[in-house]
Amino acid sequence: MGNVTSSVAAKFAFFPPDPPTYDVFRDEEERLVFPGLTADKNVDVHLLDTKGGNKIVATFWRYPFARFTLLYSHGNAADLGQMHDLFTELRAHLRVNIMSYDYSGYGASTGKSFNLM
Repeated sequence: MGNVTSSVAAKFAFFPPDPPTYDVFRDEEERLVFPGLTADKNVDVHLLDTKGGNKIVATFWRYPFARFTLLYSHGNAADLGQMHDLFTELRAHLRVNIMSYDYSGYGASTGKSFNLM
């Protein structure tokens, strides 16, 4: 019964943007990018493999001479495409690197958003 309850709850708890607000592609230098990031050479886009066979999109925003890295997990109704302006401001004002990622089923990450196990 607990598994059914968590499955039903997950359907009401996760609201990935539909359609996603970005897509990942390779630029002329063969770097992974998504729209809006092409001019920022201090942002790396990665596709990470999960144990379940999904691909998770992650970004690393470098700040020159940063002493700290902030791990940012966005809310349940957003994806990385909506975080661009926030990350730009956070990086500049806090003077930190930022590592962020999309959950399964969010943005260009594959899988289902309610697949918690």
